Order: sequence, then C-alpha cells, then structure tokens
Amino acid sequence: METRANMQQIVSHCKNYGFLFPGSEIYDGIANVWDYGPLGVELKNNIKQFWWKKFVWENENSHGLDAAILMNPKVWEASGHLSGFTDPMVDCKECKARLRIDELIEQHSKGKANPDLMTKEEMQNYLIEHKVACPICGKHNFTPIRDFNLLFATKRGVTEDNSSTIYLRPETCQGEYVNFLNVQRSMRQKLPFGIGQIGKAFRNEITPGNFIFRTIEFEQMEYQWFCHEKDAQKAYEYFKERSKDFFVGMGIPESQLKFHDHDKLVFYAKAACDVYYNFPIGWKELNGIHNRSNYDLTQHQKFSGKKQEYIDPTTNEKFVPNVIENSYGADRAVLAILCEALRYEQLPDGETREVMHFAPHIAPVKAAVLPLIKKVHAEKAHQVFKMLSCSFKTVYDETGTIGKRYRRQDAIGTPFCITIDENTLTNNTVTIRDRDSMKQEIINLDELLDYITKRVK
Repeated sequence: METRANMQQIVSHCKNYGFLFPGSEIYDGIANVWDYGPLGVELKNNIKQFWWKKFVWENENSHGLDAAILMNPKVWEASGHLSGFTDPMVDCKECKARLRIDELIEQHSKGKANPDLMTKEEMQNYLIEHKVACPICGKHNFTPIRDFNLLFATKRGVTEDNSSTIYLRPETCQGEYVNFLNVQRSMRQKLPFGIGQIGKAFRNEITPGNFIFRTIEFEQMEYQWFCHEKDAQKAYEYFKERSKDFFVGMGIPESQLKFHDHDKLVFYAKAACDVYYNFPIGWKELNGIHNRSNYDLTQHQKFSGKKQEYIDPTTNEKFVPNVIENSYGADRAVLAILCEALRYEQLPDGETREVMHFAPHIAPVKAAVLPLIKKVHAEKAHQVFKMLSCSFKTVYDETGTIGKRYRRQDAIGTPFCITIDENTLTNNTVTIRDRDSMKQEIINLDELLDYITKRVK
C-alpha cells in the first residue's frame, strides 16, 4: 500500500535530499526564491531535454532559439506589457498584507466563483457581500482594488542622468516572435514551422507561494508554431493533445491530468486551454496552449515599422502568420513530477519505505554502484562507476549497510542499484536491484551498460 505525500512533506524531502533549497537561506532567504540542488538540477535538466526532444527534434520543421533576456523596451510596448501586465490587488488595512483579489475569491468560494468572469466592481462587491477575511490576520477591512504592474524594471547606463529603463523579460515568447523572420530566412523555412526556446523569465509577483508553483524567477519552455490562418485551429487541437502526451511521457498518469478551456478569451485569441494537474493543493495549471491569431506579429510589425509578412512560394499570397503558442513552466513540471513520484510504501515487515517513482529517463540519478564490502570490492566498484558515468548520471556509495544504501537510493528515485560482490571478482557478474519491484537479478558485467541504457531511454 502506498500513500501520497502532502506539500509540506515534499518540501522537506526536497531540502533533505538535495533537490531544492530556499534561496539565500543563510541570510534568512527571500520570499519564495528557490535554488536547485545537486539532484534538482539533474531532474530539471532531464525534463528540459525531454521537452526539447519532443517539441524541437520530433516536430517537423522546428528549430531552437536562445534569445536575450534584456530586450528593446519597445518590445514590451508592442506586446502590451507596459500598459496592461498587471494583477488586481487589495491591501488589508489591519495587517498591511497585499493580496491578489482573484486568489482571495477562489480560496473563499473553494472554486465555485470564477473571478476570471468578473469585473473589478463585481470582485470588490464579492469581498464585501461575503465578508471575505484576510488569510493573514482574519480581519475584513480591505482597500479598493488597485492594479500593480508585474514587470521588473532596471536601468541601463553609466550614470543615473544618462540611464534608460529596460526590463527583465516577463516571458520568453517575444524573443521567438521578433526572430520569426530571422529563423525563417536563415533556415530557408516554409510555413508551417516552429521555434522552441527554454529560458528564464521574471515577474514581480506580489503573492508568490506553494513552493515552486509560483515564483518571481522561473524558467519557461515555449514553442511557437507559425502557420496560415486556415490551418491554425487544426494545429491548436494537435498541440493540445501533444501537451498532455508530454506529461504522460514523463510518468504522470492521464487520470491526474485534465484540460481546462478558458472561460474568458483575450480579444485577439481564437482559443485557449490549459493542462491541469492534480497537485496536493488541488487542480492547478501546468501549461497553456493558445491560438493567438496573427496578433503578435502584427503588433511587432506596427511598432517596429518592419514588415512581418510571409510570401507563399507556391501561391504568392502575402500574409502575417498566425501563432499557436505552447507555454510550459519548467518549474511547475518539476513540481508535478516530484508530487507524483514521492510515495510512502508500507512493507510486509511493517516498515515504511520512502521512495520516488521517477520514470527512468527523468530520474536525476540512473544508477548507483555499491561495493558490498568496502575494503574488498571498492576498487572494482570504482571501475564500474567510471564505465557507467560516461553514459548517464551515476553515483558511488560505500557508506553503511547495503540495506541502508538501497533505502537512500529509493528516497532519491534511483531506478537501479548495482552491487559489487565476490561474484563480480570471480565470475564477472553483478547484482542489479530494481527500485520499484525491489527484485534482484544477476547479470554479466559486460551486459550491464546495455541493460541500463535500454531501460533509461
């Protein structure tokens, strides 16, 4: 029998085993900023590599990009971020806490009220009519709604008098839009085609929380599909299904995922949908798929004065392409994988086994090499470690009983443990233990690399 971990247990496990640490912890941290530890960075890299393979490599006519974080400020004027990238906030007059009103309404109504469909006046009235309490102090005494811009601004220039304001990008997709023609021309690409990018983004969130679900610094995996308007909706439906397949391919059961179509679309969007995952904190958004029409390229054409048109080589039709956006939060993907993996398993002897059931290709460590007796088997074990570590992440552990070492590897999700014993020295065989079944198998050392490689692909 297995039980699922709650969010508090996941946070504690991640810190204890080197997945994630509070940022700047020795200085008492900074609100909801997290550092990826030795195992966390391996896990995140594996997820990013799997995403890159799925979207950039496996989608025909697709290319990668790594655009700069700092962009010309007019980019954010064209995209609408300078004028409209805001959160509706209220302040508690009693404890001075600043809170997102939409989150207050969602929490109070337990999801029955949808603030996305409310006007600001309706949201303000909801607080009053339902006497919504401040989650910090419990009082009901809020200021009127105010909009707070989420852009991080900084100065470029040697002196204050000679400086200009620039912004840390709040999303990565604009780098793909402004490079649409560069990629199309340099790659001699015909429509439709895609551009994928993985990179950091920054948002001055007032109320970040729930571990790495919402942070002020985060990493996005975004894929933009450029196509003719007549093909856009079909492409949207295709990528909608592909997005769910991506998460299933990392080991998340389909029963833990669902589509959530947007109740309210922005004026230029033709369709929008999110994939939700059943986190311990409830059903929450993992990624978004959007049919954005030709709005983005049209805006950049208008503000830059540079045409963003594509000429069909067959029909000579000239048009501004539509965009199907696929936006994934790398950190939210990590959190979903952590939530799905960590389990507490009751064993027949009454003990509880703490185990992370990562899919082998996502697991931060693929194999652990364990000498049965350090003095006798360590030299051979080091040789086996060197052989395996050239192909995938491998660890060496010689401390404690073999049983305790198995448990440590279970707790970090290592799919395979290889024990080096007397038979290795005399018969050239090793004992390999499977994490999930805990069954052991004896195989020839010459077959070991191929055995594990096939199972962690």
